[in-house]
Amino acid sequence: MKLNAIGDNEGASKARMRIGRGIGSGKGKTGGRGVKGQKARTGVRVKGFEGGQMPLHRRLPKRGFWNPFSIDYNEVNLGRIQKAIDAGKLDAAQPVTIEALVVAGVCAKPRDGVKILGAGELKATATFEVAAASKSAVAAIERAGGAVKLLSQAAAPEGAGAATT
Repeated sequence: MKLNAIGDNEGASKARMRIGRGIGSGKGKTGGRGVKGQKARTGVRVKGFEGGQMPLHRRLPKRGFWNPFSIDYNEVNLGRIQKAIDAGKLDAAQPVTIEALVVAGVCAKPRDGVKILGAGELKATATFEVAAASKSAVAAIERAGGAVKLLSQAAAPEGAGAATT
């Protein structure tokens, strides 16, 4: 076998169509674009255009509301924290904070803090310094011999709360 003799099988690749190369080619003159008008020109983007009629995306009503003062917590279950402690990624002797959870890989980014939820079982005795915790999570942490310290909302985003004059 010679390297210069290697090639694709018959019909494996198709030659590209050369357009705009004379009427004898079958793709000459208008180059497959039809005749005249905006779409026959180059660089045209008419996404959603309906011939002057109000487009569908503008006929439909707007829905929903985004509250700029909403608080977006990282929600973490006790079972996930216990897994991190068992894996050695989280030290139960140190306070469990959002920074510690991000370093351990339990949370991707800090957001507005962390809320501890009660799903799963916590066996380790740990102190939690978090923005919020559910009643079942607080009960489970205290049953395991730990404590929960809720951080004040002073760390909430700026502009939240009453305006001062």
